[in-house]
Amino acid sequence: MRHCVLIVFAMLLQGCSALLFYPDTYLPFTPERAKLDYRDIALTAADGTRLHAWWLPAKPGVEVKGTVLHLHGNGGNVASHLGGSWWLPAQGYQVLLLDYRGYGRSEGSPSLPALYQDIDAAFAWLDQAPETRDKPLVVLGQSIGGALAVHYLAEHPERRAGLHALVLDGVPASYREVARYSLSNVWLTWPLQGPLSWLIPDGDSAIRGIGKLQGLPMLIYHSLDDPVVPLSNGVRLYQAAPPPRVFQPVRGGHVQTFADPTWRKVMVLYLEDPQGFVGLRRLAEVPDTESPQ
Repeated sequence: MRHCVLIVFAMLLQGCSALLFYPDTYLPFTPERAKLDYRDIALTAADGTRLHAWWLPAKPGVEVKGTVLHLHGNGGNVASHLGGSWWLPAQGYQVLLLDYRGYGRSEGSPSLPALYQDIDAAFAWLDQAPETRDKPLVVLGQSIGGALAVHYLAEHPERRAGLHALVLDGVPASYREVARYSLSNVWLTWPLQGPLSWLIPDGDSAIRGIGKLQGLPMLIYHSLDDPVVPLSNGVRLYQAAPPPRVFQPVRGGHVQTFADPTWRKVMVLYLEDPQGFVGLRRLAEVPDTESPQ
């Protein structure tokens, strides 16, 4: 109850893009816990903000197939989102997992549009890294990270021209609509869901930018069971996206897609041929992914 009241007052008092972000500065573990090699990477945004990222090289002995820039969701930090990309090095994909300003060991506080400088800094680092030379580059955007990626790429055609593919997972089509949905699920905020949601800025939402990503292959995952960002968001983004694009319905909680090896395999197969892959297109083809009891 107290938490809900604080959220309401924060929204009433601020009404700014900072309401979209819930960073955590505490890193409880490193990729070593998952038995992964890694390096701490220091980046600097254009405004001088110092940023932190993890570099996960491809597993020794595995052919390097490409590089993945992983843009995580709006809560926690790189540690809490490692589950989205820990599995890629074993498949031959090296990963740059970025913490936005205010997250983990990165300086500053998150807000728009400043945060797009962080994505720009990540691309700049990848431009210079010898490990990435002549390797396909993929962006993986989960939840709000996908929305950030869509807007950034819509505004930076030179960057999207250099991408092999964009993979989206559980991405909100509209910040404002997802806020309204969340408010409608709490009795305290249900009567105010309309006016409070209008405090959320919506100009950078993915649905406004995805139509500009001409020629960029996209794989759009969304869970039928997502309790945070309803399935309709993924469907709307797929409908608005220019071809070639694939919509892949999955099962499970919000951005828990890659906890299931089925969907990890789908992404690897997709990256082998983003132009020709069609995925599991019918809902009836989605396997039962529940763990045996």
